[in-house]
Amino acid sequence: MRGTALRGHAPTSLKPVRILLWHGYLLGGTGSNVYTRALAREWMRAGHDVTIVCQERHPERYDLAGARVVVPELPGGLLPVFVLDEYEGLEARLLQDFTGEQRAAYVEANAQALRALEPADVVFANHVLLGGPVGRASGLRYAVKAHGSELEYSMRGRPELERWGAESLADATAVFVGSEHIRSVLEDVVGHIDRVHEVPPGVDVEEFVPEERAAALAGLIEESRCDPTDGDERHPDPGNAERFAEFFAEPAPTVVYVGKLIENKGVQILFEALQSVDARAVVVGFGDYRSELEARAPDRVLFTGALEHRHLVHLLPLADVSVVPSIFPEAFGMVAAEAAAAGVPPVVADHSGLAEIAAGIAAEYPAAFAGLTSFPSGDAAALADRLRTLLALPERAELGLAARRAVERNWSWTRVAVRLLEPLRRG
Repeated sequence: MRGTALRGHAPTSLKPVRILLWHGYLLGGTGSNVYTRALAREWMRAGHDVTIVCQERHPERYDLAGARVVVPELPGGLLPVFVLDEYEGLEARLLQDFTGEQRAAYVEANAQALRALEPADVVFANHVLLGGPVGRASGLRYAVKAHGSELEYSMRGRPELERWGAESLADATAVFVGSEHIRSVLEDVVGHIDRVHEVPPGVDVEEFVPEERAAALAGLIEESRCDPTDGDERHPDPGNAERFAEFFAEPAPTVVYVGKLIENKGVQILFEALQSVDARAVVVGFGDYRSELEARAPDRVLFTGALEHRHLVHLLPLADVSVVPSIFPEAFGMVAAEAAAAGVPPVVADHSGLAEIAAGIAAEYPAAFAGLTSFPSGDAAALADRLRTLLALPERAELGLAARRAVERNWSWTRVAVRLLEPLRRG
């Protein structure tokens, strides 16, 4: 086995499993990318044998605990996506804009890559489309993880894609959803599916921890000095080290947002709320709405571009509150859970998978403060009220530690990795 036990992770006493972990995209940046690399790392640490089949050209940038990475060549260099972004060496095109022939060619190229890696105990494929069709076409035993973006952005309301998703899941050994909300969305979009298991995504509770302010700032600046300066939107903004040093030179109430810069993420709601809150803000992410947000931003807002976990583990402890103001359904509040693990109280829009995060954290809060974990979606005044209350609380640090306890109890990656294999072992 290539995997080793790291940082206190003991190898499993159960028989090791050979897993082909299929993901159509990269290993850094957005939620499903982070999910894939974290899962590969945890399974490797537990003694399993993991090969990731994805489009990541630079796997050496990430701690995969020895997992192998295979990059299939895509026909015509075409990559089906749910939200348009730039991808090195590929032409990203919305899944719904692919022709039937292009979809079939993409599926077969990836299925062939999986077959070339036999034998394997299971293919664990991300996204109903196109993970389901790829897993099914491989001829191997497969499970599918629904992430939500494919369901909401590409499949819903498109009968051909909805039928294809349902057909692709019919033979899966297991289908995983990250929340009750995504279970409901999955059924809305593809109809009833058997063998659906609800397992939330995880958080690395050893990486995201509370950190003393001076050490956090020094770590953030040091990491930022190592950033590339190529101006790629998926990379941090050039000059971040100097900007962070200046921005955090003096303590002040600080709110942080981490996520895509697209309209559906609701950053504009946060900006409206900040108009009546005495706080500065850090906005982390990339996307086609950035220029509009920069034009709308109130005073004392720092845009950083995309940041990786190596930055966020230091940035989050420098914030007083984390906000997830999305106005569109979310599968899970990964960013909120990571902030909570770092001891930063999160405030999230009260809907979809975000509401489940809020409920889990509220359960650890004293009853008087339970309502501070969420606000009605799109309600900037309510968000402003939550922020003013949290920023004024002498007990805010204690709430941050309570939020971390919720993460340790519910969402550690070690526990998630074990739970995902349980139905596969039974099957």
